[in-house]
Amino acid sequence: MSAADEVLDVVDREDRVTGRAPRGEVYAAGLIHRCVFVLARDGQGRIFTHRRTESKLVFPSFYDMFVGGVVGAGESYAQAALREAEEELGVAGLGQPEPLFKFLYEGPGGAWWSYVHEVRCELPVRPQASEVAWHAWLPEDEVARRVADGSWPWVPDGVEAYRRLREFLSGRG
Repeated sequence: MSAADEVLDVVDREDRVTGRAPRGEVYAAGLIHRCVFVLARDGQGRIFTHRRTESKLVFPSFYDMFVGGVVGAGESYAQAALREAEEELGVAGLGQPEPLFKFLYEGPGGAWWSYVHEVRCELPVRPQASEVAWHAWLPEDEVARRVADGSWPWVPDGVEAYRRLREFLSGRG
């Protein structure tokens, strides 16, 4: 089964399920669906940062500071966060990512409910080759600088999630 054939829950502006459709149809029709964003930090607090592969359906070859992806039909945000983090990092036995907040992303690429999580990963990573073309653990200040200076093309939904995450974390401290 290709990524375009994966069945997703279609949701409304209040994140209520209204139907199901294959991923390719969801994207083509601009239907609202669900995604998870997981900020992975290593033991030193650095952020797993990567460049997406050219074959990605949305934002190919762009950089991202989150691992994650779409929530499958009938799957919970928590299940998707752990599944996506383990798949993209290439690890098994990762702790359950901590759910932080949810928001409706509306911008380039479409609209989707985005649940932001954070997880600590001290396991050796072997990123999924079909998802990740390049990766590194970067200090927070370097990620923030590269986002601000626009030196890398970043996925717009990730930039929005990162901006909201920084606001969320500054409000907690």
